[in-house]
Order: sequence, then C-alpha cells, then structure tokens
Amino acid sequence: MLDAKKFIEVGLAFHGHKCPAMPLGLRAAVAALNVLDVERAKDKELYIISETGKGHAAGCFLDGIMVATGCTYGKSNIEKLYYNKMAFTLIDVLGKRMVRVSLKPEFFAKMLKSPFVEQRKQGVLPQDIAPEIADPLVEKVMSMPEKMFLDIGSIETYDFTRKSGIFEAEACSQCGEMVFVDKLTDTSSGRICLGCKDKI
Repeated sequence: MLDAKKFIEVGLAFHGHKCPAMPLGLRAAVAALNVLDVERAKDKELYIISETGKGHAAGCFLDGIMVATGCTYGKSNIEKLYYNKMAFTLIDVLGKRMVRVSLKPEFFAKMLKSPFVEQRKQGVLPQDIAPEIADPLVEKVMSMPEKMFLDIGSIETYDFTRKSGIFEAEACSQCGEMVFVDKLTDTSSGRICLGCKDKI
C-alpha cells in the first residue's frame, strides 16, 4: 500500500506553494493507485482523465494527482475535461481497469468555507497566506481517514487503446521549425505547422 506522505515534499516543491488542494489530489490519487493495486507510472502504464478545469478555487488538486500517479502532460497520459469538478478517473492501461475518485460533496462545500479559501477570496496569493492558516489544513488533509473526504467508485473494466509515439519530424516550410509529421499540413507552398497555418 502506497502512502501519500511519500510524495508530500516533492508535491510541495513541484506545486510551488502550500495549500490544502494539492495534498487532497495526492491523497485521492494514492487511494486510486491502492484500489487498483498499481504502481506510479514510469511511462504510460496509467492514464488519468481529470474532471478539473481552470479558474476555480481548487485547480491545485490536479498537481497532486500528477505527482502521485506519474501521469503528466509531457508523457501524454493525462487529459482534462474542464468540468470544474474535484474528480478524476485513473485507468490501469495494462490491466484494462479503471476507478473514479471524487471529493465528497459535503467535504468539498466545507472546504470552500475554510480560512485559506476566505483569504484567497480577498485576493491574497496562496504563497502569502500565513503558515498558521495553511499548515494545519495541510496536516489535516494528510492525516484524516479517506472515508471522511473521498468517494471511491468500484473498479470497472476499460479497454484503453494506447497510441504509439511519433518519431519522425520535418521542418515547416514557412517558419523552418521542426514539427512532428502528424501536425504538418500540406499547402501549395509546402508542408506547414499549425502555428503558421493559423496565420494564413
């Protein structure tokens, strides 16, 4: 069984500030890993479908998920649906199984009334919130039982088709930058990248 405490220091360094949402993502992701009995992804053994979005008070949740699972945008084994929910599905690509995890509605609602969120509503940057406000919340998130804040779905089958990587690139005939061939467009003046195509 993985322990989220193993990831907290890396998570805080990666995330850049101390807040309760990133550790919530760590805890939720570790719970999903343990339910599926899988290890953190080294390559593309796992895939995340995140229901988070942007511009809301708890986007930091997703950074915790990435740190714990090893699913990253660089490895292309994560996608975001922009539902603005505190929920995600972890897919075990090799085992063809998945589990969905979300914050309990009552916990989520209570979290939005925390002193940390109140400070954020007043425009205080997360890194400027006093440790006496942030630290106890992070400690609480890292120590409370999962059943207090997580809804963990049942394991379901999922036949995930993994796409192979593209290893061929060509120079865009307009800007000269190298582009992987699947994103080049044929034009009368040669093959161009999407950035140059948008300028036409």
